[in-house]
Order: sequence, then structure tokens, then C-alpha cells
Amino acid sequence: MSIEQHDVRHLARLAKLALDEPDIPALATELARIVEYVAELAAVDTTGVEPWLPGAVPAAPLRPDTPARGLSAELALDQAPRRRERAFAVPAFVDDE
Repeated sequence: MSIEQHDVRHLARLAKLALDEPDIPALATELARIVEYVAELAAVDTTGVEPWLPGAVPAAPLRPDTPARGLSAELALDQAPRRRERAFAVPAFVDDE
């Protein structure tokens, strides 16, 4: 599969990566080799091969879901580092791009 330079630029923009223009041809070649290798792996017949999950737990141990009395809003807000009226005040962390 061929990965074009405009594909690399598009992927970099989606991943919010700053790439130097001279690096783009080499990255296109490397990405094409990765895609070809993944296609080669996908072509391997794995019929009858059990999945291997190291350290997998068959089911997570769960505690019974029993209702319990929670904190009052006032007590929870008293423990907050910042509050605004009757709510937690948190800093904005997502850019609007």
C-alpha cells in the first residue's frame, strides 16, 4: 500500500504533531511498511489458535451493589479547593479548536 506525503501531513494534523517538511518522505515510507506488515499479519490463518491474554482475569471481582448514604452537598463543597456558589469550580482544560 502506498502512503502519500499528503496522508502523512493529514495524520500529523489529526495527531497534532509538528513535523519538519524534510522528514515527511521518510515517514511516508515507514508508514507504508507498517501498513504492509499489518496486512501480512492479518493474512495469517489463526483458525483454532486460542487467544493469549497474559494475566487476564476471567471476571473482575465485584462487590454487591448496595445503596448507601452519600455526602451532603454542603459537606462535599466544604472539602473542595474552589467553589462557586453551590458548585465545584474547576479550571477549563479543553481548547476550543
